[in-house]
Amino acid sequence: MKLLLSNITIGKWRIPVPVFLWFLLTALAAIAEIARGEINNYKIYTGVFEHTIKQLNLYSEYPAEYFDTNHYGPLFSIVIAPFAWMPAAIGCFLWCIVNAVILLYAIRQLSLTPKQRNLILLIALVEMMTAIHNVQFNVMLTGWMLLSFVLVEEENDFWAAFFIVMGLLTKIYGVAGIAFFCFSKHKVKFVLSFAFWLVVLVCLPMVISSPAFVIQSYQDWYQSLVEKNEQNTSTIAPKLAQDISVMGMISRSFSINEMNNLFVLAPAALLHALPFLRFKQYKHVAFRITFLCMALVSVVIFSSSAESPTFVIAVTGIATWYVIQDGMKPALKNALVFFVLLLTCLSATDLFPAYVRNHYIRPYSLKALPCFVVWCVMAWQMLFKDFGRRNEAV
Repeated sequence: MKLLLSNITIGKWRIPVPVFLWFLLTALAAIAEIARGEINNYKIYTGVFEHTIKQLNLYSEYPAEYFDTNHYGPLFSIVIAPFAWMPAAIGCFLWCIVNAVILLYAIRQLSLTPKQRNLILLIALVEMMTAIHNVQFNVMLTGWMLLSFVLVEEENDFWAAFFIVMGLLTKIYGVAGIAFFCFSKHKVKFVLSFAFWLVVLVCLPMVISSPAFVIQSYQDWYQSLVEKNEQNTSTIAPKLAQDISVMGMISRSFSINEMNNLFVLAPAALLHALPFLRFKQYKHVAFRITFLCMALVSVVIFSSSAESPTFVIAVTGIATWYVIQDGMKPALKNALVFFVLLLTCLSATDLFPAYVRNHYIRPYSLKALPCFVVWCVMAWQMLFKDFGRRNEAV
């Protein structure tokens, strides 16, 4: 571990090993996918930009261009625009690198020690690679969610609201950032900033299309998300590698067809909301960071749209939670993070036995299990732990 947290010297630069591995593995993953020609997700992304300009339905099928359909909001056309102008191979490579840069930057802005930040990078490394291998947007989105929290902590509510709205209007998971409002010391400014960015960013794609098209696109987006949720929770979901969530794990493990997700979501929402009543704990940074971590895990494990590359969000939250556990017994916290690394992170790679992955992990959505266990520990802490006592056990 000391070696992994040390520095390497390249010319005049001393670079932490986790940072070096972060970019090395990002570049290798991107190059591997480009070389294999497996950049379908990137084609969907650039298609959002091209179809917005041509004012074509963003959520229709375009089998001549790519398989599957787009599920991102109209604002994504602006996010992907700089890359869409480039040749596909170059644009895809830079897209992957920029995703990694944004998440790295966000992690380094957390009010933690350099050692803690580097440990987060190491724990999240495999899930980051899984997302990059799928040329996914989730890495960047995780960075936006972290930055929205950091900026609220720094009392920069204007730009915190920017990242929250960006996340909300591109992929619904960004909605988790709205909860950081409770920690804001300038709530009026937060609300006004949120309203300002909501108007600006909803209208921004109109610059490359038209107001009528963008308004219709938001209606189409809502409909596509409803249909996707119905598809994800259907009996064919295991074939689609979707609904890797607590609900999916329960319904598949116990063969419950058309399970009412509210039986899971309602208690989870209650447990997520009750800590807001612990007003005296707000002043403790560990309480606020734990809530951030819980939010990052929640948006994944309680989403029917969760798939393997989405778990970079949850694992980043778990890694951040792990490095601030001063009072927890080392054996317990290490066992929890090892469980996450083994069953959540490595189960999606070739390092894990293929038979176990194909016959147990995927069919029963067990990738979500370790994250749910850690989420339960977080929920207990948020409800009962006194964060003012630094060395209090779990």
